[in-house]
Amino acid sequence: MTPSDDRQPPPRFNAARYCLAENARLRGDKTALVMVGEAGAVSRLTYAEIDRAVRGIAAGLLGLGLEPGARVMIRMGNEADYVLVYFGALAAGLVALPSSPQLTADEAAFLMENAGVSAVVTGAGFFEAGAGVPAACLQLDSEAIAALKAGPPLPDYADTAADAPATLVYTSGTTSRPKGVLHAHRAVWGRRPMHAHWLGLSETDVMLHAGTMNWTYTLGVGITDPWACGATTVLYNGPRDRGIWPRLIAEQGATIFAAVPSVYRQILKYADLEQHDLSRLRYGVTAGEALPADLHEAWRAATGKPLYEALGMSEISTYVSSGPTVPVRLGSPGRPQPGRRVAILPAEGAPEPLPVGQIGLLAIHRSDPGLMLGYWQRPEEEATVLRGAWFAGGDLARLDEDGYLWFQGRNDDLMNAMGYRVSPVEVETALAAHPDIAEVGVAELAVRADLRVIAAFVVLRPGAEPDEERLIAWCGERLAAYKAPRAIRFLDALPRTANGKVQRKRLADALA
Repeated sequence: MTPSDDRQPPPRFNAARYCLAENARLRGDKTALVMVGEAGAVSRLTYAEIDRAVRGIAAGLLGLGLEPGARVMIRMGNEADYVLVYFGALAAGLVALPSSPQLTADEAAFLMENAGVSAVVTGAGFFEAGAGVPAACLQLDSEAIAALKAGPPLPDYADTAADAPATLVYTSGTTSRPKGVLHAHRAVWGRRPMHAHWLGLSETDVMLHAGTMNWTYTLGVGITDPWACGATTVLYNGPRDRGIWPRLIAEQGATIFAAVPSVYRQILKYADLEQHDLSRLRYGVTAGEALPADLHEAWRAATGKPLYEALGMSEISTYVSSGPTVPVRLGSPGRPQPGRRVAILPAEGAPEPLPVGQIGLLAIHRSDPGLMLGYWQRPEEEATVLRGAWFAGGDLARLDEDGYLWFQGRNDDLMNAMGYRVSPVEVETALAAHPDIAEVGVAELAVRADLRVIAAFVVLRPGAEPDEERLIAWCGERLAAYKAPRAIRFLDALPRTANGKVQRKRLADALA
């Protein structure tokens, strides 16, 4: 638990042991996980209880005949057993495959088949007995997991190599099917730069996360990082309530709150902050999408607390951030965390880092312990992101003279306007400053069969009137003519993922 300067983990390393074993020994009676449910019902688990349950699940899974490296898919709701099974798989040397409860049966079946899962753990309402589960695959329900937790525990965590596979997370690919991102146990060690330089975590902290357990942002920042530092995690699994978070911050004494930017905006809109004591909250952290400057300022004005932003991806989690050691610079997610080797590479040609100020592909050195092992059975897609000694996942950015990063969108989100490549982020930033606009997304729009134009999809603030000409003129004063949108479309809401990210590729569909 004591930070060191070593960038690489020891050769033998188990992620579950790293997060739980020492905590169980040194602070076994301390609350590790708080689950707040319907009508304020609260359940708590200590580090000793979690350690015991995780080793029980690990022993039970191995006792069922699962071999090291076998994939265990988790198909459950936002419940404590989700995270216990996740860490139980890691403790046993198996590979945990967290999945979203929102997947359809067909989508879940694809993951099971593609990953070749050996066992699937299901919560109530996800599968009828045996339905949709391959015949050769074990199916464990909540009763089976309860029996494993109570059974004889594994004497010790599996003695895995640091490079041994630990988690398989599916994310969008360049094809119509998602791709699996395979991480090693060492990925948990690779998160250490975040603890000091983004989250500022210590064992005295209480982390409240607004996400669901299946999301890597929640599994990482909401659970793994606090446990790696001996802190307490608070999660919510009650009815959806956009204004509930300030109450939970106050009731649970949260010192750090983690969410996507849209959640902070909803809090400001729907919650009465003055009714809640936020004195213990040190700051909020945000990731998943860019943090608008006006939202940061509005949050600080309403709460007196800063927001610290981070930029990352499923392949490596966050590696650029502001935080206690990196002052906020509005519009930038921050600087590369100390210990990270980050560069901007040309989109084409030799992978030689570009000079300060030039826009190119954001890349991180392949020696980083947090970087994925690779894409599961997708060698073609893996080859597209490996550039010599660098991994470049497709984000466009530039670095300024002070080392701050300025995100320019996705390389595959770039729009073509009169032969110029235009970043949607640049156009969105210009429009977001307009006083009538609450939210905006930018993408190409087909206005006829042979013509596509840059279009802005806008959600207006209450009381504002739609005025396409005025908004186009606003952009014309702030953007080069080829960058300015040619069409404005007004929506009641932007299409987002379950975790709040704007889906630019669905903006045109939202018009229907």
